[in-house]
Order: sequence, then C-alpha cells, then structure tokens
Amino acid sequence: MLSILNSISSLNAENALSSTQASLQKTLTALSTGLRINSGADDAAGLSIANGLAGNIAALNQSVSNASDGVGVLQTADGALSQVTTLLNRAVTLATEASNSGLSTSQYTALDGEYQDILTEVGNIGSSTTFNGAAVFGSTVGAYISDGTTGGSVSITTALAALTAGGLGLKGKLDSSTDAQAELTNITAAIATVAGDRGTIGATQNQLTASQGVASTEATNLTSAENDIQNADIGKTVASMTQFNVLEQTGMAALSQSNQVQQSVLKLLQ
Repeated sequence: MLSILNSISSLNAENALSSTQASLQKTLTALSTGLRINSGADDAAGLSIANGLAGNIAALNQSVSNASDGVGVLQTADGALSQVTTLLNRAVTLATEASNSGLSTSQYTALDGEYQDILTEVGNIGSSTTFNGAAVFGSTVGAYISDGTTGGSVSITTALAALTAGGLGLKGKLDSSTDAQAELTNITAAIATVAGDRGTIGATQNQLTASQGVASTEATNLTSAENDIQNADIGKTVASMTQFNVLEQTGMAALSQSNQVQQSVLKLLQ
C-alpha cells in the first residue's frame, strides 16, 4: 500500500540506522579509551566489581609502602644497635682490664674515663637515632597491611624500648677492680639484651618483608583481574567497528531507498 502520511519502511530503516550508529559510537569510545566499560550502562555489574577491585588494589599498594617504611625504621634501629654492640664490646675490654689488680689510680681513671664516654655515646645514639624526623627508640614500629577490607587487615608492630646506658643496666664505674668486675657482669648482660632486641627487630623485619611480598603479589593478581573485566579486547572491538561501519553505510542506503518509495505517489498524480 502506498501512503503519504507514514512510511513504515523508512521508519524501520531509520530506527535500524540509529541503533547501528549508537553501537558504532560505543565501539569508538572503547577504542579511544581502551576500556570495555566506560559507564554503568555498558556493564553495571562489571563496573561495580572493577571499582571494588580498584579500591583493593589501592589499599594493597599503600600497604606495600607502609611495610617498606616499617622495614626502613627497623633497619635504622638495627644499625644503631649494631654500633651499641661495638661500643659494649670495647667496654668489656676496658672492664676486664680494670678488673685486674695492681693498676695505678691514674690507670683506673683513664679506663673509667673512656668507659664513661662509651655510656654517654650509648645515650646519644638512643636519643639521636631518627627516621623521617621521628625518634626510633622509645616508639612502636610496624605497619598496617590491608586489602581495604576488615577481614583482610592486620597490624604488624614491635615496641622499641628507649635506649640509654641506665636502661641497659650500665651505671657503675671502673675505679677499682671490685667495681670493674661488677660492671663487667652488667656489660655482659647489656650485650645479651641488645642481641635479644636485635633478634626481635629482625623477626619483625622478616614478617614485614613477607607481608610486603604477599601484598604486592595480591595487588598484581587483582590488577590482572581488573584488566580482564574493564579493558577492551582491541581485536574484537576493531572487528565490531568494521561491522558497524558497514551496517551504517548499508543502513543509510536503505533509508535513502525507502524515502524514494514516497516519490512513487507523485507518479500516480501525473
């Protein structure tokens, strides 16, 4: 039936062409951004999952940084305690020498003078050792490791006691063999204390390093999963673009042809 009011074939062709152009535009957007999902309309569920993964990845990457900072503080503390151990080993030599009988007053004075300098230096190390502007000793060191969820979060910490000669039990003098022998016992105990502290620091450092590795691996795996959900398959997208380009051209040709049918009505009036 010929009609001049409505052309159903023309309307169908126009609707089909509009649909093709919308699909072509979506395909071009995917190619320009490299993303399969550019809005919630593309894949609401996929977008929600991808955004959730992005949050997890951000938390894990920061956790890696947190662990790295914690390891840095612990390495600083261990380096300082290593210096203290060296000083205490020298103190053992001094106390052992002073424990021997028959030394002159001037010799005891010289030995004790050097020993007091060692005690002062131990205190200086304790007060001057800092990381990022904050005192290391007398603080709690560690890191917060998280994937962004409550169940996937943990704090790894260790307390570093204030470092002073008195805190290590060193407060005697080497002004006689008797005093030197008593102080030698204290120095030996202090060396054991420092060794124990370094062991604790090392264990916590290993724990942080392991957690850092796990967080880094998990971030990599989640990034891969996010890419699978979010990123466009370029080969498939290019094929779709080619298809929609052809359909657009044939659709425009079909629309033009359907419009020409209306001209047949004029021929009847001639």
